[in-house]
Amino acid sequence: MLVGALSGCGNSDSMESFSGPTMGSTYSIKYVRHAGLPAPAEVRIQVEKILAEVDQQMSTYRSDSDIERFNDLPANRCQKMPAPILELVRVGEQLSQQSEGSFDLTVEPLLNLWGFGPQSREEKVPTAEALAEATLRVGHAHLRIDGDQLCKDAAVEVDFNSIAAGYAVDTIAAKLVAMGIHNYLVEATGELKAAGKKLDGSPWRIALEEPRDDQQVAERIIAVDGYGVSTSGDYRNYFEQDGRRYSHTFDARTVAPVSHNLASVTVINPSALMADGLSTLLLILGPERGWDYAEKHDIGAFFVIRADTGFVTRTNQAFERLSGGRTE
Repeated sequence: MLVGALSGCGNSDSMESFSGPTMGSTYSIKYVRHAGLPAPAEVRIQVEKILAEVDQQMSTYRSDSDIERFNDLPANRCQKMPAPILELVRVGEQLSQQSEGSFDLTVEPLLNLWGFGPQSREEKVPTAEALAEATLRVGHAHLRIDGDQLCKDAAVEVDFNSIAAGYAVDTIAAKLVAMGIHNYLVEATGELKAAGKKLDGSPWRIALEEPRDDQQVAERIIAVDGYGVSTSGDYRNYFEQDGRRYSHTFDARTVAPVSHNLASVTVINPSALMADGLSTLLLILGPERGWDYAEKHDIGAFFVIRADTGFVTRTNQAFERLSGGRTE
């Protein structure tokens, strides 16, 4: 009877899940709950507290966020900032330097001008004059951190959309671990991190979507344990004009949407923040430069490239190693 009772206590584990809106999209949490861990309602409160803080600090879609108040400042001004914002600015500087300026957090004026940003009016190819004016307000070199202040010497506007969700995922994952939860899958706006196993002992499996805007098709399924996964693509947010396709992914060096045939990139990395930023960086660089960059820096990457016959995939050894190889 005692053995039976103990066995019963040992089988009290359960799979918990909840989801909701965030950052103009959604988030979802799945985790294995053991006896003695916080109630699911408390876990949800802590997760949504993190998401609300990220939104208050980094959203470009609310005028009262910390970063939008900074964006409204004229040139040669500084503003005290929360530590997470300064951390992301430093990450952005690193990615900008490593991509020779192609990746840049200050492209919001360009996003607005082409119709993709929070203050955009319509999707269209801008005039040369308007583009030249916006270019004067783009460039990570115009940003400077002074103690706990973020400063700018030009009227630049910072946009964290390429890394904020990854940061949120990492922060939530760290909070779950601090609460005693070690088997989880955290996802926010498509960026995710998974660790441990599911309730039945099987790994967390992630479907990598084929870059199509007409339907959802799994290109490949991978197993993830202890890593962040991010996919960046040009197939959901774009417009066409005069027979040409313009995506929302910008190369800051050319101040224009990328025009190569790399449709999507998936990166796997111990940090969801870095996976988020690196997937964007590789998408900007394109199928050749991006591939060379991933190989040089040992970045696990899965490329989907447009071809006349459909899509061609390319994956490197780092991706195979970190994802546990092909599961399907």
